[in-house]
Amino acid sequence: MKYLINNSYENFLGQKTLLYGDTDTKKTYYTSQFVKYLIEQKKKEPNIISVLDFAPEMQKIHGLKIGGRISDFYEKSVRCNYISISGKIIPPRLEANDKQELIKFARKNYEKTSLALQKYNQKPTRILIMNDISIHLHGGNPKEILNIIKKSQTFFGNSYYGTSISKGFSKEFSVRERKKVETLINSIPNSYHTDKFS
Repeated sequence: MKYLINNSYENFLGQKTLLYGDTDTKKTYYTSQFVKYLIEQKKKEPNIISVLDFAPEMQKIHGLKIGGRISDFYEKSVRCNYISISGKIIPPRLEANDKQELIKFARKNYEKTSLALQKYNQKPTRILIMNDISIHLHGGNPKEILNIIKKSQTFFGNSYYGTSISKGFSKEFSVRERKKVETLINSIPNSYHTDKFS
């Protein structure tokens, strides 16, 4: 990682950090390695680390790796307060055949991710990890995420921010997503594009 050549994950402790970028740029991998660092190097108790994982199952489409959960890259992350999502997360732009289906899938995902956010809100921990935040933003707004982040002392999350996932009928959807992610980028002090981080 370019950023970590002269720095270390130590610098993210006590900070709010967002990693953003296109598909297949190791966002989830780097996030999982921060969890690994917390548990194996800093010897943090797993129960003070909450993981909100909104990512769909990992799959490969047109040569690109899509989705993937933190536990796919670091199995011991399940020892944390891994707030599970009830049911399957559907990658809306990849699975939808038209605009109506796109909106339907996004709403279903939002209902699931909202429940997970509520669980954390009811019992927050000092450290919060979030994977694939943009999945929630498809139906929600950045303020919901920012209010949750405020409850933690250390936050490390990632979000899709790119152009590789697109269909003709999803253009407006993608523009809205991009603006919402930009709100997070402008609101979270340590926000890094994967081009600069990796």
